[in-house]
Amino acid sequence: MNQKLFGQSGLRVSELCLGTMGFGTEWKWGADKSTSKQIFDAFASAGGNFLDTANRYTEGTSEKYLGEFISSDRDHFVVATKYSLRDRAGDLNFSGNHRKNMMRSVRDSLKRLNTEFIDVLWVHAWDSWTPAEEIIKGLEDLINRGMVHYIGISDTPAWVVSQANTLAQLRGWSQFVGLQIEYSLIQRTVEPELMQMAKAFGMTVTPWAPLAGGALTGKYLKGDKGRLPETSVRLGERSVMITKKVIEVAQGLGVSPSQVAINWTRQHKGQSVVPIVGATKLSQIDEVLGCVQFELPSDAMQVLNDISKIELPFPHRFFSESAVLDVLYGGAKDQMKDSRY
Repeated sequence: MNQKLFGQSGLRVSELCLGTMGFGTEWKWGADKSTSKQIFDAFASAGGNFLDTANRYTEGTSEKYLGEFISSDRDHFVVATKYSLRDRAGDLNFSGNHRKNMMRSVRDSLKRLNTEFIDVLWVHAWDSWTPAEEIIKGLEDLINRGMVHYIGISDTPAWVVSQANTLAQLRGWSQFVGLQIEYSLIQRTVEPELMQMAKAFGMTVTPWAPLAGGALTGKYLKGDKGRLPETSVRLGERSVMITKKVIEVAQGLGVSPSQVAINWTRQHKGQSVVPIVGATKLSQIDEVLGCVQFELPSDAMQVLNDISKIELPFPHRFFSESAVLDVLYGGAKDQMKDSRY
């Protein structure tokens, strides 16, 4: 596995990130400790150093397992964890983005991980109440104390992330260098705003669910719906159509549908993307890791782009209309050859 720079930082991370939400069986699914260690070892042996967990995952077991697995070579691994989701039901101060929960959650994560620092701390999700300035200042304080090295943000509107990073620029504080979002061939609605915002700020995008919860492997076509409700969009007509095309492309290339779907997310020219790949079985991670051995040819990328395209929202669709382009660029937009555009 090759490595990439993480956003506008000098941090080196592997081109895939191992998601460990399934490390532990507290949620009535997932991998036991022995299997989790096998998955971890397979990822590390393939050159993977980027690990993703969270305070909530399997009630803290995911962090505990990772803490044990990395203990013999802590500084080699880039450990990312998250705060925001609840650690105690019924108590508002045990969840959210605010400073009190941030500091408590990070202290508890450090204990479970048995480490002195967190390489990347993610804001797990926007709570809509905490001011952006409070969030970014609290994270800056954690960095100044050496408890956190870099920061990222997940599942948050583009305008909130932009506001926080602009505040950080003006105040001389650390900016978010990573953006974590759901992104796959089935979920492309993040492209017009969130992906473009990340590109503008030089943030690395780490897509979660690049296989759309397993839908893009084709397993749901066989009747295995796993934990998905019958109404899930991942089981809808559009998802089935996209999945069938992924399978067709995979068969033509002699690779697996999983590898095709993940490589589609990886192959964004001019944008840094590091998919988060998870597994609860050793065979699953072994299969996924094969994606780094090849790239999808341009014709396959085009086929997948076409089958999964979305209708652009306003104002993006507005800016693609010929009449608007004519008056906005004087009918001469094609004359612009600047590489930035």
